[in-house]
Amino acid sequence: MGIENQTNKIKGAQSVEYGNPPYILEYASICGKKEGQGPLKEEFDERSEDDMFGADTWEKAESALQEKTVRLLLQKSGYQNTDIRYMFAGDLLGQLIASTFGLLNFEIPFFGLYGACSTMGESLSLGSMTIAGGYADKVITLASSHFASAEKTFRFPLEYGNQRPYSATWTVTGCGAVVLGSGSSAENKKKAKAKIRGITTGKIVDFGVKDSMNMGACMAPAAADVIQKNLSDFGYTVDEYDKIITGDLGYIGQTILIDLLRAVDIDISEKHMDCGIEIFDSEKQDTHAGGSGCGCSATVLCGYILGKIQRGEWKKVLFVPTGAMLSPISFNEGQSVPGIAHAVIIENREVQ
Repeated sequence: MGIENQTNKIKGAQSVEYGNPPYILEYASICGKKEGQGPLKEEFDERSEDDMFGADTWEKAESALQEKTVRLLLQKSGYQNTDIRYMFAGDLLGQLIASTFGLLNFEIPFFGLYGACSTMGESLSLGSMTIAGGYADKVITLASSHFASAEKTFRFPLEYGNQRPYSATWTVTGCGAVVLGSGSSAENKKKAKAKIRGITTGKIVDFGVKDSMNMGACMAPAAADVIQKNLSDFGYTVDEYDKIITGDLGYIGQTILIDLLRAVDIDISEKHMDCGIEIFDSEKQDTHAGGSGCGCSATVLCGYILGKIQRGEWKKVLFVPTGAMLSPISFNEGQSVPGIAHAVIIENREVQ
């Protein structure tokens, strides 16, 4: 079914396995003040005390955050912008203005992506396919979010001072970015921090939930669907992974996800981790159900997760960022909130 080259394989209904897995050559993460006070504060490259990042609007602040993160990534990797063939990036703002204005000065061919909070999974998927297909030697993939710009877009301006229900998550102010490189390059292999074994592309899943303040319930069905497909497409059991890591389901979404998978005889309860739960201390930091936003999974990946993989503490994880595909227009028109999730298999560089 479909087309496959000599090394890459189409697996099952929704997955691809790479014969020469693309390498993660470098990664960088920058977070905001609140995130820099959370349990993972020591894992991020930089913790900003200024959530405006020197800008005069929240939207410009997120653009500045993206630019700052990519500059840090290039500095850490030793690459110039001319070494990068493509950039794959996205955010939560209308027409991706955070990415557009944040990345324009790099003058790198650009793919703007919108997968809501699943965008880091989408960017890693498309970037790795581009590398594995032989269309680039190096690409950058990234995603960001900002608490204030997201609240202004999807909920209420901060000046309104509205109360948040306990089901609500807190949009992360942060950005994570990686350089992906060809798995057939000896030079890249020397610099590799980890590698991407394969991907499972998620479908839009809609259980009819209309509560935009309960993102976990909206996204959990999509996460359950793509995890189930990943296991069946690759012929894996849950024990194949050291961790199965969702993006931003929070406490409520985590419970729903585990229940949905148990209903089809898949138990991930001992393996599951959620970036939105890990990034904040919900009691001390008053973040209710946990963290969310494109920057949630991106910063936790590029701070905490890849560090554990690079050190060999985890050999293989399934990274599953999750997104709620709503807009202010669809919400105001009374439509439901469909979910999407993309799964990326990330391994330690020494795994065969």
